[in-house]
Amino acid sequence: MQNALHLSDEEFKLISGLVYDRFGINLGEHKRALVMARLHKVLHKGGFSNFKEYYEYVVRDTSGHALLTLIDRISTNHTFFFREQEHFDFFKEVALAQIVEALRKSGKSDLRIWCAGCASGEEPYTLAMILSNYFNDDFSDLDIGILATDISVTALNKAADGVYKADKLREVPSWYKQRYFIPLKDGHLAVKQEIKEIILFRRLNLVRNEYPFKGQFHTIFCRNVMIYFDNATRQALVERFHRYLAPDGYLIIGHSESIDRSLGYFKRVRPSIYQKT
Repeated sequence: MQNALHLSDEEFKLISGLVYDRFGINLGEHKRALVMARLHKVLHKGGFSNFKEYYEYVVRDTSGHALLTLIDRISTNHTFFFREQEHFDFFKEVALAQIVEALRKSGKSDLRIWCAGCASGEEPYTLAMILSNYFNDDFSDLDIGILATDISVTALNKAADGVYKADKLREVPSWYKQRYFIPLKDGHLAVKQEIKEIILFRRLNLVRNEYPFKGQFHTIFCRNVMIYFDNATRQALVERFHRYLAPDGYLIIGHSESIDRSLGYFKRVRPSIYQKT
C-alpha cells in the first residue's frame, strides 16, 4: 500500500488556481480530498515527493501532456444513457419538429447538435439513437451531425470506442438495445457503426474565448457542467452558447443548474430548458 501524501493549504491553492486559470473549474475547499485522492497515483508513478513538486512539473511541461493528465484525473465523468430523460423527451417531442420545419423553410439540410461536456459518450449516443429512430434510419434528406466535446482525453477515448457494461444501459428501452447495440462475448454492448458515424468526438476547453466552429447548432446540451464554474465563468459561457446557437435554438442544462435570464440571451421554456432570444 502506497503511503498517502499530504496536500497542504499552499499546495491546494496552487493546484486549484492552475485548474481554474486553465479550465475555469472552481475547486472549493470541499474538493480537497478529491484532488488528493485522484492525484495520488500520478504523484507516486512520477516519483514526486510532494504536491508542490508535481505542480511545478506541470507548469514547466511545455508539451502540455502533464496538464492534460491533471485535468483528466480531476474531471468527473459520471453519466449514463437517457440521464434526465425529460430533456430527451422534450428534444424528441418538441425541439426536433421545430428544427425540421425551420430547415424546410430555409431550404437548408444541416441539422447540428452539440453535446458540450459529453464525458464517456452516453449522452451523444442517446441523441443519435433518438435521431435515427425519429427519421426511421433515413437521413437521405438531411445532413445530421452531433459534435461531442469534452476536456478529458480518457473520457473521449472511451466514448469513441463505444463499448459499455450492461448496467450502463439500464435506462435504455429494450428495443433500442436490440436495434442499436451489438452484444459482445464478455457481456458488454457495443454501439453499432451507423450510430457512431453520426457523432464527431473532439477535445475542447469550454473556457476558451472562441470555438473552432464554422456554423451554428440547433440545440446545445451542456448538462451538469456549469456546476463546476463560478458565476463569471458561467455567464461568459452562456454568452458563447448564445453566439453559437441558431435562431430559436435550445440550450439544455442540468436540473441542478440555472442561467441568469437578466443577461437577455435566453428565455426559460421549462426547468433547465432555455431558448435563444
